[in-house]
Amino acid sequence: MPIGKLLIANRGEIAVRINRAARDLGIPTVQVHSAADREMLAVKLAGESVEIGPPLAAKSYLNIDRIIEAGRSTGADAVHPGYGFLAENAAFAEAVADAGMTFVGPDAATIRTMGDKALARRQAELAGVATVPGSDGVVGDISEAGKLASEIGFPVMIKAAAGGGGRGIRVARSGDEFPTLASQASTEALAAFGDGGIYIEKVIENARHVEVQILGDGTDSIHCWERECSIQRRRQKLWEEAPSTAIDEATRDRLCRSAVDLAVSVGYSGAGTVEYLFDDSSNSFYFIEMNTRIQVEHPVTEMVTGLDLVAEMIRIAGGSSLRHRQDDVRRNGHAIEVRLNAEDPLNGFMPCPGTVTDIASAGGLGVRFDHMLYRDYVVPPFYDSLLGKLIVHGETREAALTRLARSLEETRIEGVATTLPLFQLLLNDCDIRSNAVHTGWLEDWLGAQSNEVRKQGDTIA
Repeated sequence: MPIGKLLIANRGEIAVRINRAARDLGIPTVQVHSAADREMLAVKLAGESVEIGPPLAAKSYLNIDRIIEAGRSTGADAVHPGYGFLAENAAFAEAVADAGMTFVGPDAATIRTMGDKALARRQAELAGVATVPGSDGVVGDISEAGKLASEIGFPVMIKAAAGGGGRGIRVARSGDEFPTLASQASTEALAAFGDGGIYIEKVIENARHVEVQILGDGTDSIHCWERECSIQRRRQKLWEEAPSTAIDEATRDRLCRSAVDLAVSVGYSGAGTVEYLFDDSSNSFYFIEMNTRIQVEHPVTEMVTGLDLVAEMIRIAGGSSLRHRQDDVRRNGHAIEVRLNAEDPLNGFMPCPGTVTDIASAGGLGVRFDHMLYRDYVVPPFYDSLLGKLIVHGETREAALTRLARSLEETRIEGVATTLPLFQLLLNDCDIRSNAVHTGWLEDWLGAQSNEVRKQGDTIA
């Protein structure tokens, strides 16, 4: 049954994005918010809003009971979780269904399977998708885990079985440091996700991070091609592109087909992302995880395919079958997204909440700015620092880079420090221009260029 009223269980730029997609479909919206977010843009744009708790996320955006009650009291018949917070929480999906509302995303069983990285790895292997050598599921005893790590061969990555966003991850380069790092990863995972389970994977040195966007309706699935997200800091993505220029067409076909095979194997419904490490030296890719939600970087896929992924999620949740066949989804040109965070890249990426005193958005053909800002908006200190994403599209990667440079010059966010100067510096780097990067490249660059970054950043500012 088509959705009649949509509750948005998130905040910030993704809440704005979901609100606009729903209204484009003629669906009224309800925006939940914490006490700290009474004046956020998503509240102003939604048809209705409900305050669900104090600023602390655990008492508001992570409070399942308050969100369910907000849905009931406003007559919402569906809930979109966005990304982060409860987006990949199986218990939340179950609670939404139990309350008689539709969860915009896969069902709880799929979230539970693919949200647990160890179970997801096993599912990938069953679907014939290559995985990084590692443990067969969650490892318990740290001593036994250390023996397994030695058998796999150092360096190994210790990863939280639940959650994401770079938390609960450590890299052990020797058996001596393994016990301490494994204990740290487990403790961090327990605090962040309520689950201290860990598993082990072989580290693929200097790998790229490549991911495939999929759409499924519970029966059929298609892919919407790949994105490259190799420019990261502390495993947090900062710059994303579509397509990846590191992959040839034959490899691209194998990569995307493997993602569809995995999605079909779990009866996937909605938008999801299958993530891989890509090894340039062997032209090999390895499954690492699946995100059962919309991704922050989904706009680059939208720019090259012309699809509205959020609208497709909403349609599918409302009972529609896939509206596109695989042959209908074509790529056009090249897109790049950079994340503008309220952080000072010239001062150790220190968070910089505060009041936005002025804002100017880039414009023109092939430019998109997804954000949560307006003049005099107060950026609260309680949540993720992402303010918005600047996305550009061009006929070629070189054209997109040129358009990005122009768009960064036109974009102005005053009152708070942002990561914008970092991207202006990166655009001058020859490795960036040639896409000769890997997942550790940015941190290596920051370490080598810290003094130059500070000097040039002062000039740009």
